[in-house]
Amino acid sequence: MNQGINVVGLYVNDQDEALAFYVGKLGFCVHTDVRNGAYRWLTVQYPEQPSFQLGLFTPGPPVHDEATAQTLRALVAKGAMPPLVLTVADCRAAHARLQALGVEFTQAPEARYGSIDAGFRDPAGNGWKMIQAAAGSAT
Repeated sequence: MNQGINVVGLYVNDQDEALAFYVGKLGFCVHTDVRNGAYRWLTVQYPEQPSFQLGLFTPGPPVHDEATAQTLRALVAKGAMPPLVLTVADCRAAHARLQALGVEFTQAPEARYGSIDAGFRDPAGNGWKMIQAAAGSAT
């Protein structure tokens, strides 16, 4: 039996907009896109990491009432949710490529802690750290 975490979810405002961002700009691919009435289960995955899925979910029914959904959307928009981390081979090159695609960066590539990292946000406001893999490390 294969056990472990295979889906981590993010709250997004618009699943189609999030899909365009994660697939069109970050290079993820669609894993699952199914509907149950108004509810949509949408997950993407990084091609080199097939055992892990990122869920792109909108706050609201059947999980949240409207007041809770509004609060969650506001927190995400402010960047209050914990950041996710994307490991790349070359942070400066990835920054230049993503910036040319219109990705909103909150921090330019900066050398620190023996590596290079940058920060960006998705269209909903979720924060990401992009970290260059240290030389000789396995990712």
